Amino acid sequence: MKEMSSTMPGGQQPQKHYGITSAISLAPPREIDHQYTKKLCDAMKPFGVFEDEEELNHRLAVLGKLNNFVKEWIAEISELKNLPPSAISCVGGKIFTFGSYRLGVHTKGADIDALCVAPRHVERSDFFQSFFEKLKQHEEIKDLRAVEDAFVPVIKFKFDGIEIDLLFARLALQSIPDNLDLRGDSILRNLDIRCIRSLNGCRVTDEILYLVPNKENFRLTLRAIKLWAKRRGIYSNMLGFLGGVSWAMLVARTCQLYPNAVAATLVHKFFLVFSKWEWPNPVLLKQPEDSNLNLPVWDPRVNPSDRYHLMPIITPAYPQQNSTYNVSTSTRTIMSEEFKYGLSVTDEILQGKAEWSKLFEPPNFFQKYKHYIVLTASASTEENHLEWIGLVESKIRVLVGNLERNEYITLAHVNPQSFPGSKENRNENDFVSMWFIGIIFKKVENAESVNIDLTYDIQSFTDTVYRQANNINMLKDGMKIEATHVKKKQLHQYLPAELVQKKKRSIAELNRSSNGGSSKRISLDSSHLDSSRDTDSGTPFTSPTSKPSKPTSDTEDSVSPPKQLFVEGSPAPSAAPASTDQGMSIPVIGSILISHSAEPPVKAKAPSPPACSSVTTVLSENVKPNTTSSPREEPNGLEDSVNGAPAKRPHSPTQEDLAKRHKDTEVVSNDDSTFKEPYPPSSDSHLHGEGPNITPLSGSKAKPIPTIDTSRTQRLPSMELPDASSPLPASNSCRVVKNSIKLALNRHK
Repeated sequence: MKEMSSTMPGGQQPQKHYGITSAISLAPPREIDHQYTKKLCDAMKPFGVFEDEEELNHRLAVLGKLNNFVKEWIAEISELKNLPPSAISCVGGKIFTFGSYRLGVHTKGADIDALCVAPRHVERSDFFQSFFEKLKQHEEIKDLRAVEDAFVPVIKFKFDGIEIDLLFARLALQSIPDNLDLRGDSILRNLDIRCIRSLNGCRVTDEILYLVPNKENFRLTLRAIKLWAKRRGIYSNMLGFLGGVSWAMLVARTCQLYPNAVAATLVHKFFLVFSKWEWPNPVLLKQPEDSNLNLPVWDPRVNPSDRYHLMPIITPAYPQQNSTYNVSTSTRTIMSEEFKYGLSVTDEILQGKAEWSKLFEPPNFFQKYKHYIVLTASASTEENHLEWIGLVESKIRVLVGNLERNEYITLAHVNPQSFPGSKENRNENDFVSMWFIGIIFKKVENAESVNIDLTYDIQSFTDTVYRQANNINMLKDGMKIEATHVKKKQLHQYLPAELVQKKKRSIAELNRSSNGGSSKRISLDSSHLDSSRDTDSGTPFTSPTSKPSKPTSDTEDSVSPPKQLFVEGSPAPSAAPASTDQGMSIPVIGSILISHSAEPPVKAKAPSPPACSSVTTVLSENVKPNTTSSPREEPNGLEDSVNGAPAKRPHSPTQEDLAKRHKDTEVVSNDDSTFKEPYPPSSDSHLHGEGPNITPLSGSKAKPIPTIDTSRTQRLPSMELPDASSPLPASNSCRVVKNSIKLALNRHK
């Protein structure tokens, strides 16, 4: 990036500025700002976000050993390939780090993301064969496993107790010098796509560090924002929130706008800027540049699918990508409200009315909504269960997309934390994980009663999961998905009492629980609060910081048994109809009348009991492949959105509906303003004390969006989500069982 400068009055030295606009404020920090920053550090220490000197030195020693190990291996490979001794002596090889460790914001016990860079005569197959075997022989290396067919191929292992994810890139160079810089775009020339993807993490991380005015202020601010995001349950790229690199770019943009500010001020300005940001205008750390390497980049002027992105945050290194394409209408709404709440709390802190610990208090997700969907994934062995929950979790955002497109659902809020199944709600030998999705139903005007059908929403999600599992040969006997509708007062049947109670706990108790005191009950994988992985929310939701948002559409009634909405799985004779007895009644939950398929609405045919039902498969149309945009995971089902809100689907589609395809009639805009960042707020005026109030986000200024042609010629890459034409598992051992899900919404005047 070229650092820009503005002429200062009176012939003073020009002031450098960073990013695509000038700074909002160049004010230097005051003494009180330094005091608030020290208090911020003190408030973060109990959460284990800082490593001590001994741990830091241990990481450096491990990386040094790994770097030498790589050089040895490359020299051995070079000898086997008959390179002359003079070339072997200087062939080189190097380990680069990226992610939270490279940014300098890793936490205690976090893993290290690393990249092995090799010269042109070393093949990827050598890395996954001879290097893998060499690692196997090393006594300090444990838990070694290779994932060669992943979107970004990786070898995972523990080296002397430190988890490392190691990628591989082969450069078009004869040797790899120790002073190699990966930031230059020319290094990407003549590389295959897997090497480009592997290099991307390092290139983005290095570019972020280059584009911030003060690295230490950036690091401390980012530590605070990551901790806040994890505690508030909005740290998960996989589930449609933001991952580590996205939070880093938002903090970096804040640092560019306030280049002289210290961490306490930057945290406050972070909330100020992004509580007022006009999404879907993109966040850019620098103006995108074209390197003429013909690689796909994020550009909504060219790629129709890029226009659907609701909260674009664009990586600064070529090829530029949107790091937040998983964000949905619901997750953007939730994050926008959290930005506003963070602003109100930091206002109080900087006015001396509250302590920094208040910023890190978690919400009580289980008091926030009146209605929840409990998604349960179970398997018969621990090994199968770990595989199964990984797949199910990676597709939950498809379910959220399906639900938020239902015309009667205002918001679907998934809690990133998974929970172990309670003994009362599972078979003794099953391994079970649960996710909870809070639902707000829309207030329907001038209607006595409204029927809500969630059958298609759940069914298309489970079809997606089973189809993917079948395509990658993962599906095994005992793997099941269940979806159950419950109200707030029934959550105690699924969760420990301390998670669903209203009582606020002290900060000391919160700190103890966050450092692993209750991890056994909270999370199956015992992930620490401050794990640096994108999928880790790590936050036990134990203490509300504000009153729960009130859904506008319903009132609460007496407690009744939870209604099982949907069961899918390999039909063990005793397991399939497990919860039929509970669901046959018609309990009133809130003012939503649940009608089981045994008592269907008029003209609806009741299916047979679950164990022997045979229902025609309804395939999902709502996951559509990208067009010319860069390779990435599947969209989150928001392709029909216009102006930032998803098109609502009024009912479960018929087969005729699913067969329809729309043509792209939109003329692509050549307007360069697509890349113009809105000028940030120029003053600090804002609303004080505004807390969370979950409402649909409106007023976004997206351009009209065409639908994407979903012809067979535009298939996703093989490792990505198959489209609706992929067959469901046909094997009898994995037969899918489906139930109808019908809700009747009653209104009482």
